[in-house]
Amino acid sequence: MNATDTPALIGSQYEAGDIAWTLTSTALVWLMIPGIGYFYSGMARSKNALSLIMLSCCSIAVVTVQWFLFGYSLAFSKSANSFIGNFDNAFLRGVLDAPSVGSSRIPDVVFMLYQGMFACLTPALAIGAAAERGRILPTLVFIFLWTTFVYDFIACWTWNPAGWSYVMGGLDFAGGTPVHISSGGAALAYAIVLGRRSGDHRDFRPHSMSNVVIGTCFIWFGWFGFNGGSALSANLRAAMACVVTNLAASVGGITWVLLDYRHERKLSVLGFCSGAVSGLVAITPGSGFVSPASSVAIGFLGACACNLAVRLKHSLKYDDAFDVFAVHGIGGIVGNLLTGIFAQSWVAALDGVTVIDGGWLDGNWMQIVHQLADSAAGLGWSFTVTYLILVIMNKIPGLNLRAKAINEHRGLDLAELGEMAYGYVNEKAASVEGVDHSMEIGQAGGSGVSQSSDSVNEIKIGSVSTLGRHPSDAAQIQAQGH
Repeated sequence: MNATDTPALIGSQYEAGDIAWTLTSTALVWLMIPGIGYFYSGMARSKNALSLIMLSCCSIAVVTVQWFLFGYSLAFSKSANSFIGNFDNAFLRGVLDAPSVGSSRIPDVVFMLYQGMFACLTPALAIGAAAERGRILPTLVFIFLWTTFVYDFIACWTWNPAGWSYVMGGLDFAGGTPVHISSGGAALAYAIVLGRRSGDHRDFRPHSMSNVVIGTCFIWFGWFGFNGGSALSANLRAAMACVVTNLAASVGGITWVLLDYRHERKLSVLGFCSGAVSGLVAITPGSGFVSPASSVAIGFLGACACNLAVRLKHSLKYDDAFDVFAVHGIGGIVGNLLTGIFAQSWVAALDGVTVIDGGWLDGNWMQIVHQLADSAAGLGWSFTVTYLILVIMNKIPGLNLRAKAINEHRGLDLAELGEMAYGYVNEKAASVEGVDHSMEIGQAGGSGVSQSSDSVNEIKIGSVSTLGRHPSDAAQIQAQGH
């Protein structure tokens, strides 16, 4: 065979560095998802800690299957209409080495895998609103349905070149609307449909601040792939996205701590973690469009807006367990609008191919209108469709969303998993108090669990109990009893 007859190697037209950076970013975004689980787990009571980590990991599995079946095709098929794609690429048919719909610099299969991580992460954010009272099996069904009818639609109109927001000129580099506004709207609907948690709200304290910090570190670390990877190429624009991401998170964390310090006169660890996440959320849509100086303003304003929004649930009386709507919903909206102000054409052009008119700083004030339209559509679609999904599920036998009162009191770890995050510690603590609950813990999933097993969940763990009391309180309570 002559050299001229040798077929071209599959994928040889792409730069290995671009593929390597996108695959590395895929792994970074994957790591964010168990990070969310640890973040939520730490903020919950110990009797629900394991179920939240489990749900985050299950989100990866459920959405990965959905993405393979038809999710990727619905969001990113090349013959999509302005609202949703079709089934041309169902079961990943035709998804291999052709240039991707997102960028001609990487093949379709790499783009599919990277975008799949965004799809896995988004429902993991939303379900935090239902923590400590939402049944696990219906939640997994919800994740599948929600990804299909909410996420895939918003991702298509935002990132698919045929989508109406994309054509309109909306700027969303890494997921302000598909990820954050959509998860915030879904969280609000979930919290309303499920109702408030039972018990005294003063008991709903974080049981493990170390888990919250670990989760925040995973999330912050992974966000370099979340934003930097959205350049879909190892170039200067990806580097700039990483720079502004880190800056906004840092400013957001400091801002939230100072805002809380005014009231509490304490440097709150939870405040710093919440502020860092709010800064990351706010910078997400503009991370490939704004300068470092603008990212400082975005991190500050995003943290201020989210900090104020946290108080909404108290005045409006809905129980969003981990403030998903306040941080992700409001943070995403603020980030979208600030992108309309601070986006600059020279930043977008750092990849050598992207041309935009910029935002208000570049004299294009209409960009704010585009950003507002995209934000309102994303929030409205996510809240409305999520609400309908949940109401319908609640009417189907076996898919009722809320756990029974006794299981909610016992904790979802024991009631639905039959395992506990701190099972051994709880057994030892129970035996110290003269009660052997080991058999009850082992039989947690069965009907033979006695009511006394609930007391296991109120044993002190570490320095903070599940009821928010310090171990020294136990001695005082005993002394009062004598």
